[in-house]
Amino acid sequence: MDDPAVQGLQAYVVGGAVRDELLGLPAGDRDWVVVGATPEEMSRRGFVPVGGDFPVFLHPRTKEEYALARTERKSGRGYQGFTFYTGADVTLEQDLLRRDLTVNAMARTADGQLVDPLNGSADLRDRVFRHVGQAFAEDPVRILRLARFAARFGDFSVADETMALCRRMVQAGEADALVAERVWKEVARGLMAGKPSRMLEVLARSGALPRVMPELAEVEQAGADVDRAADAGLELPGRYALLCRLSPEREALARRLRVPTECADQAKLLPEMLRGLPDAGQPEGRLAVLERCDALRKPDRFMALLRAAAVVEPTVDIDAWRGWTDAVRGVDAGAIAKACAGDPARIKPALREARLGVLG
Repeated sequence: MDDPAVQGLQAYVVGGAVRDELLGLPAGDRDWVVVGATPEEMSRRGFVPVGGDFPVFLHPRTKEEYALARTERKSGRGYQGFTFYTGADVTLEQDLLRRDLTVNAMARTADGQLVDPLNGSADLRDRVFRHVGQAFAEDPVRILRLARFAARFGDFSVADETMALCRRMVQAGEADALVAERVWKEVARGLMAGKPSRMLEVLARSGALPRVMPELAEVEQAGADVDRAADAGLELPGRYALLCRLSPEREALARRLRVPTECADQAKLLPEMLRGLPDAGQPEGRLAVLERCDALRKPDRFMALLRAAAVVEPTVDIDAWRGWTDAVRGVDAGAIAKACAGDPARIKPALREARLGVLG
């Protein structure tokens, strides 16, 4: 049945949905571009406006995003320095020309015809990331996106001219205009990809890495660690903790990127755990690790830290640690305090003795 909301609209599926379909990947969210329409017409059709800088609308039933075709013009430094034009005379080809990479600059008509004015499908077949045009240089976030795509599509290379352009952007100071929230958003997505080391590789080759994460140390080893973390299926906090485990400035990096608290906490605690593991053959060493990593209050985080530690220390016995954690948490501190009521100074050593006893 025809959809009255879109009937008669020149609407095209664009970007990642087209790319992933051609790669045979599962379909994700679809983004649409509408040509020849006005905001007033979209509202009359029942679309709900949600855009900030430019007109974007939600379909009244599917809730998919429909954006009016637009062009962009650089008006200042950084990723926010743009003015947009969304007149009804903007063509689909003009909209595609403002996009970052050729593989992301393809569209499909509502009846399935491919629109590919920049030969993105050829670059897709050749497994190459290539920038659409010089407009790429106007937005430093595109360096981060390129690095994140390299982490997701590990068998793609970066065209020489695209890498050279990224270097020129960094040298011109464009990367210095990036704000923490945008950097973290792309870094986090890259860390959760299948080959996170490729993100670091692209950022390093472009010269952007020391601009956006100057505190990161031993990048090659960090890349190997996060790739193993990806293979192990770790969640984001564990991957981030491994990314910066060798950096003496990991806390400064967390502040720079404004990372979520759980990521910062695991990054801080993982080195503590790794330092304590060699002494964990004895009850005293086990208890020290449990206490230092706050396992009694936050056992789930402690288990996540162990999974991260196991990436670099494969001998870590997670099941054994789970048993030790449960045993120590099972010690009845209230009963011990009650038994020592006449001599409060005995409570702390008695509690320690009981905990060591269950770890013996």
